[in-house]
Amino acid sequence: MDHIVTVQDAVTAFADFMEPTNAELDMIEREMPVILADIELLDAQIVTLDRTPTELDARRIRRARRRALAARVALLNRTPAASLPGGAA
Repeated sequence: MDHIVTVQDAVTAFADFMEPTNAELDMIEREMPVILADIELLDAQIVTLDRTPTELDARRIRRARRRALAARVALLNRTPAASLPGGAA
């Protein structure tokens, strides 16, 4: 008779290492405005995939592109210079 053995310990043995660290969660939180602005830009672009963009669509895309760029600039301005590679400011 063969015994059925669970592999629960083997599967969950590394679960603690697979979770994001507090530093990673903080960085995601700081980047959230950029992520949301990128989603808004993608939404504006997706709307125009199957049709010819109207002037309203073009304005929506331009506005979303400006918001995404502004969010990236704001993130870079909030990030301390010490975190840049090579110590460059």
